[in-house]
Amino acid sequence: MGYSNHFGFQKEPFAQDIRIEDLYPLPGLQAATERFMYALELGAVSIVTGDVGSGKSTALRYASSKLHPSRYKVVSLVGSTGSMIDILRQLCSGFDVDGNSNSLAKLIRTLRAAVVEIAQRKQTPVLIIDEASLLRVEILAQLHAISQFDMDSRPLLPMVLAGQNNLLDKLMYHTSRPLASRVIGRSHLDGLKHRDMAGYIRHHLQIAGIKDQLFSDESILTIHQGSGGLLRRANLLAKGALLAAANEKCTVVSAEHVRMASTEVI
Repeated sequence: MGYSNHFGFQKEPFAQDIRIEDLYPLPGLQAATERFMYALELGAVSIVTGDVGSGKSTALRYASSKLHPSRYKVVSLVGSTGSMIDILRQLCSGFDVDGNSNSLAKLIRTLRAAVVEIAQRKQTPVLIIDEASLLRVEILAQLHAISQFDMDSRPLLPMVLAGQNNLLDKLMYHTSRPLASRVIGRSHLDGLKHRDMAGYIRHHLQIAGIKDQLFSDESILTIHQGSGGLLRRANLLAKGALLAAANEKCTVVSAEHVRMASTEVI
């Protein structure tokens, strides 16, 4: 980007693919991870909710990084409005079994057999679904079918579902109750408070090789107000403001630079 040479960044600031060890300790991250791990221990379901850009995907990535591959077989997918057949085929691919079938019953049998085989290897199969709020209600109603064995006595496939708040509404449908009854942990990620936003911006500048605070106090307040504390939008505003400041050959990002950046962000 045009601001890298101007400010002397060693790497791209506010990047999405930040290393796990470089993540900012977001409020709620540790609690979400603890609920994640507790659900895994019990073979149950954990729910993570939050607005778009609040850090749900980051929380899932952080929590799943704690799972050693010798002990866990983790299958992740991104929810969609597709059919149950589409979802089951994705799961078959994730569990390394043949999903080349148009039969719902056959795909479920295949997945159940894969889950049992993994458990017999002394591994814990784990299903993580990001953007689960996009799933159709009928899919939520059937997800429990691949995770329960021996007349409901052996929960072998713990799940973590992340999505916007309407995920909870979908789980309240009577058809979703079998799955909802297995929820033992609920985490909600809010936008950052102003003081955390200042720490978040400072943290990302340091990761990118900058020790000085390039953002004025007023610009941080403007980023916080313009983003509502949501990380994704805050990142976009911060990067856009850096570019605006570099174009004007300024050494400090001002609130006006953030306002200029906001005209380019939806």
